[in-house]
Amino acid sequence: MPEGHTVHRVAQLFRDDFVGHHVSTLSPQGRFADGAALLNDRLVESAQAVGKQLFVYFEGGLVLRVHLGIYGAWSVTNRVEHLSLGAPRAKREEGLVESDSEVFPPVPIGQVRLRVATDDVVADLRGPTACEVIGRDDADAAIEALGPDPMVGPRAKSQARFVERMSSTSTPIALALMNQKLVAGIGNVYRAELLFRHRLDPFVPAKSLGEDTLVELWKDWTKLLADGIKTGVMRTRNDLSPAQFKKSLADSRIRYFVYKRAGKPCRVCGTPIVLSELGGRKLYFCPSCQVAH
Repeated sequence: MPEGHTVHRVAQLFRDDFVGHHVSTLSPQGRFADGAALLNDRLVESAQAVGKQLFVYFEGGLVLRVHLGIYGAWSVTNRVEHLSLGAPRAKREEGLVESDSEVFPPVPIGQVRLRVATDDVVADLRGPTACEVIGRDDADAAIEALGPDPMVGPRAKSQARFVERMSSTSTPIALALMNQKLVAGIGNVYRAELLFRHRLDPFVPAKSLGEDTLVELWKDWTKLLADGIKTGVMRTRNDLSPAQFKKSLADSRIRYFVYKRAGKPCRVCGTPIVLSELGGRKLYFCPSCQVAH
């Protein structure tokens, strides 16, 4: 599932390529035809990400809300390059490649829910969990229902909201971090890696951790998210040499401490990493390093 860093990168792309332009919108798939018709030929005024959701503001008080979910992705093509943002397509991780299309705009490929286009750039949306046109009041309400995002609003206020919400729930911390009403943007990868980086037992109640631990967790999430937005990859190990750190941009096998490493030795203590299930999602952790004290 695309996590918060990807959606922030999509929002930046919209700000760079579409804000200030009248865009054409259509639904090649047909499932979003009415919504696309509402947005067609309107000016894009702004775009922002909050957690895993994208909000694109159009003239006339209309807002496009997109949640990529597990399988959603944006494919963006200009006259030179192609960029994939979201769930990997054809086993290719998100990234920039030279466009192989000789025709612009390219013919829609696959089930394109929504195409947003100018004369110079095309963004195709496939497989989202949610794609809808709403009013600004409804957009404000949707954002208010989400937990804090380190990249949205005053940092001190967001940190305080995170500590308050986590301190108020007896939900296991591994579930709480995935609850978008408590904190926005964390998915399976960041969840597993954050818990390992702080040697936290995934199953202890969130409210049992204490304010100092929650503050450190929030600050670390802020740091990891910022790096993910900058690089386009979730890179969570802090034990790499400079050369390994650079190599990790292209090699996902060395990016993580525990994620997708079930049965392999912990990079710190050598104990086999455990794969469990919590809330219907896979959970990776080290049973030795992450023991409640």
